Amino acid sequence: MTGRRHTFPRSTFLPRFLRSTGNVRSAALAAGALAACASLTAGCGVVPGVTGGSGDAPIVVMTWAPVGTAATNKPGMPAFARAYARWINANGGLGGHKLTVLTCNDHNNAVSAAACARRAVKEKAVAVVGSYSQHSDAFFPHLEGAGIPYIGGYGVTNAEFTSPLSYPVNGGQPALLAGLGKVLADSCAGPVALVRPDTIAGDALPPMLDAGLKAGGHDESEDQRAAEDATEYSAQADKALKSATGGSAGSTGRGCVVPALGDRNGTFMDSFRRSREDYPAVNTGSVLGSVDQTVIDASGGASGPYESAYVTGWYPVASDEKWDGMKKVISESAFSDTSIDPSDTGVQTTWIAYNVLRQAVESLGDGEVSADAVRGALNDGGKFTTGGLTPTLRWKFTSRLAAVGFPRLSNADVTVQQVRKGRLVAAQKGFVDVTDTLESADLG
Repeated sequence: MTGRRHTFPRSTFLPRFLRSTGNVRSAALAAGALAACASLTAGCGVVPGVTGGSGDAPIVVMTWAPVGTAATNKPGMPAFARAYARWINANGGLGGHKLTVLTCNDHNNAVSAAACARRAVKEKAVAVVGSYSQHSDAFFPHLEGAGIPYIGGYGVTNAEFTSPLSYPVNGGQPALLAGLGKVLADSCAGPVALVRPDTIAGDALPPMLDAGLKAGGHDESEDQRAAEDATEYSAQADKALKSATGGSAGSTGRGCVVPALGDRNGTFMDSFRRSREDYPAVNTGSVLGSVDQTVIDASGGASGPYESAYVTGWYPVASDEKWDGMKKVISESAFSDTSIDPSDTGVQTTWIAYNVLRQAVESLGDGEVSADAVRGALNDGGKFTTGGLTPTLRWKFTSRLAAVGFPRLSNADVTVQQVRKGRLVAAQKGFVDVTDTLESADLG
């Protein structure tokens, strides 16, 4: 495996309220952060309400994600957060309080991510909930300095599993790739080629996939980096196919290509489909977030390149009745917002994160709802349920995965799905725990 090595540094940053707990992550403050914006596409939006969080005042939270960028976009996450606020307020509020949701566009850059965090601090948000950003070094210092918990991040950065202010609801990209590796070790008779973004977040993917492959007795993957915002991937597709077959067109070697390019997976598969004609034996595999039912449909459904592919996810398939509560919120309060797709893992993560927030607030009873109080409710050893969408969640300051750099990763379960007749369905019942696999990952 070549390229940059992804490391998981020990933190030395100590926010004021945690100076007695030991070392935590250090990160540079983003210089020249922009001021908060007035609309989602320009910056930040808000579900109307009076800011506050004590007494009978509304509870203020924030949800952020990139929208309208040339790379990864998650518009459904802030859109769903706004819908959730409308729904919960129409049904008695959050623990008897009105919920005010600020939304912010991190524009997929560090300056805007820092601006979102600074607005959360300025508006006295009690939490950042169900959000996506690759720029944790820009936003976590602001949240840590103000003691604002980060509940249900998408799991795309290492800091989400190291910061004492982070409360992840899933195992992030590490768990997905480790789980996929275990599946492909059994289903791929030839080499496995991983095509992933040439970014810091992308650098973390190969060790996780390889941990799963090695756990199943398979050779490590061929790591192939690609531009995150490319408009076509012909060269990368051809290279990946050659790697998966031993280098010769027409080969019968049944290797696998694993595209993990997020929003650009569809673009990659357009190129892949054309090149694949000379490599009919090659299979594919991927992770949710890079593949969902809409991507499968757009690539040809049952006749497309994803047919028979294995896909790992954090949660049950979108058709599972456990999602009925989320779908009720969408049908009653999303109105005509087409950016909210119930099969989108970002939307699903936001739904779960807001359910965690609800339980934390309700546990406070008639007490003040502040960032300190919410964080205390999350830290006091309580168990948070998600209706079977994840295992029961509980966060500690140490875990089995602390030794490999993930002290906050409390949910290492994944689901295994497969594309059959053009539909993404459960390949096996229940969850697969990849804690042991992650413990063996080579993160040097």
